[in-house]
Amino acid sequence: MTSEHIEVERKFEVGDCVPWVDLAELPAVRAVGSPSVSSLEASYYDTDRLSLLRAGITLRRRVGGPDSGWHLKLPSGSGDRVEFGEPLGPDDEPVPAPLVDLVRAWVRDHELRPVAVLRTSRTVQLLIGDSDAVLAEAADDMVTARALGNGAGPTVSHWREWEIELIDGSTGLLDAAGARMVTAGATASGFSSKLERALHDRLAELPARSPIGTSSPRSRAGNVVFAHLVEQVDAMLTRDRQARYDEPDGVHKMRVATRRLRSALATFRPLLDRAVTDPLRAELKWIAAQLGRARDAEVLRMRLLDEIAQEPGELVLGHVSSRIEAELSADHRTAHDALVLAMNSDRYYRLLDRLDQLIEAPPWTRLADGRADKVLTRRIRKSYGRVERLVSAGAPRRRGERDEWYHEIRKAAKRLRYAAESVEPAFGTLAADLAEAAETLQEVLGEHQDSVVARLALRDLGARIHLDGDNAFTIGRLHALEQVRGQDAVARFRPAWQAVSSKRMLRWLKS
Repeated sequence: MTSEHIEVERKFEVGDCVPWVDLAELPAVRAVGSPSVSSLEASYYDTDRLSLLRAGITLRRRVGGPDSGWHLKLPSGSGDRVEFGEPLGPDDEPVPAPLVDLVRAWVRDHELRPVAVLRTSRTVQLLIGDSDAVLAEAADDMVTARALGNGAGPTVSHWREWEIELIDGSTGLLDAAGARMVTAGATASGFSSKLERALHDRLAELPARSPIGTSSPRSRAGNVVFAHLVEQVDAMLTRDRQARYDEPDGVHKMRVATRRLRSALATFRPLLDRAVTDPLRAELKWIAAQLGRARDAEVLRMRLLDEIAQEPGELVLGHVSSRIEAELSADHRTAHDALVLAMNSDRYYRLLDRLDQLIEAPPWTRLADGRADKVLTRRIRKSYGRVERLVSAGAPRRRGERDEWYHEIRKAAKRLRYAAESVEPAFGTLAADLAEAAETLQEVLGEHQDSVVARLALRDLGARIHLDGDNAFTIGRLHALEQVRGQDAVARFRPAWQAVSSKRMLRWLKS
């Protein structure tokens, strides 16, 4: 079974002749263990484009020392890394499939092969606290690295590195140890990993993302949009693993990232070559639909079970909860299985390749060179205008058409919200206030749409229960409650729209 833990460490560069630092007087340290020396050899695996390393990920097969095995390290939101492990097999074994699955968003269908071999002579000391707890592990590493596969034969480099990694200690201990190491003559490492240092020259030859600077109303419009695109592409790749494994909120958050990305390409389409972005939007719509089927079944199940849990016991007749649980859980599993198939398809991998290209070389038009306060505000105003036109058209008389009208307004409000959020780094509270008001409108109409979907599902479920000879009373009651929830959402629609359409909310937008 794949092991997992959070790696919290600090790395320092140090000269070969600098004496090892004394860590015995650090806070909470009662004793320092005797030095333990080991020889390690690690083969690092990546694609030809170093897709993992460029994403801050390392995958290695290490032999020697107490932690021999396969190690995969992924960045975490806190700046530390999550490490996954698999035991060693034969010398010629392929990369373990469970580890490949964890990084499929970056590997896709490309081959993983050795890109570097690092040999390390490691001297380790354990920092011991009260009750013999191991607080941290301090290491003095002498590293020889052989970089592979650059077309010009292996290149060899050598350096010395100090590390301090937390076990059961506090980050304060890390900071204190780091300060002591700097005082002794070390400097904080400029590399996130040994592999990054070993392959520094190869990395420099590959396409690099443009730097993301600070945003303001006077910024280049394309720079503001680019920062948002990078954020959403990164979110989509990061959530891939969570969606595949159906982790809590994983499918939902990946779906949101794809929607935000697609919305940005629509809102800011005059700034980008549509020959590139229109087909990309179509593919994002496709994968969002796959995600949506899995997400919607789960949301409906949770909604209905929550409603039943709030009902008085005497009004819950028959095995309603178990029926909903069984049917909608089966629907969710079927939809998630289909999602995983889609995410393992050539179509999905090529979509991710095209997103890489979008970030590496955005196809800007001349409009992207304009100032944000001249260009982007007009695009936000256009998104607002789409909502305004739908509302002004008025509600259709037929109920089905009226439900669809509310749904279209909801989708337009969501695009307005996403558009405002995307420029918030440049426009601050002006954009944030509009985004918040649009989100309220979206949520009000989202509640209405959820009620419509739930009523359709309850009607079908009630019919099946009745035909099976069971009591459908509770299903009918839930249908009535959903109708009330939908009516309540409609009652809140106008006030929510008035907040979005107020002059104060729109004064910063160019007409």
